[in-house]
Amino acid sequence: MASEEKAFQIITEICIGNFNSSEYKNPVEIAFEMMKHPDFPMHDYSHHYLVPAVLLTAFRKKGAVSSEHFTEELQTIKKRAQSVLPAYCGTHGACGAAVGVGIFFSVITKTTPLSKETWSLCNRATAEALKEMADIGGPRCCKRNAFVALEYAAQTVRQEFRFDLLCPEETECTFSKYNLECLKEDCPFYKEDSNAK
Repeated sequence: MASEEKAFQIITEICIGNFNSSEYKNPVEIAFEMMKHPDFPMHDYSHHYLVPAVLLTAFRKKGAVSSEHFTEELQTIKKRAQSVLPAYCGTHGACGAAVGVGIFFSVITKTTPLSKETWSLCNRATAEALKEMADIGGPRCCKRNAFVALEYAAQTVRQEFRFDLLCPEETECTFSKYNLECLKEDCPFYKEDSNAK
């Protein structure tokens, strides 16, 4: 099995497991569960699936939908995320993690190209997440951009749906030691102590 396929499988299995669990985890907690898996990569386009998948899991977990409904939406998210190709941030000027925010909102609102208010919501959410990432700067870091996307999306869910996904006020990255291009002190998630372990 290719590493990308394995990463996508890890995301799907962890999301379904969390949805069916009696315990609630916020999107950042679910993301860390995936990222810490020994077979999950530091960088690759599986993060384009990770972002909308963990958002959907936390959102639907609190929303009392059936397991069948959740699984169907998760499969839709997976299919859409697979079309956001690797290296999108550098080759297309749009980080796939930010596009993942738009995928999440388009799925939960059932947005189509003909929608009005929700079309604006999905595109604005993607644009604002991209702006947050651009303000930090490059080079790429899939973990950093995933954290930015999750934090921004959680804020948008709170504003638009009056629904709290309970993301932490401060996320501490523990993956810097695996990233040769890490911005270190210039990254809002970098904590030297957590990377010394």
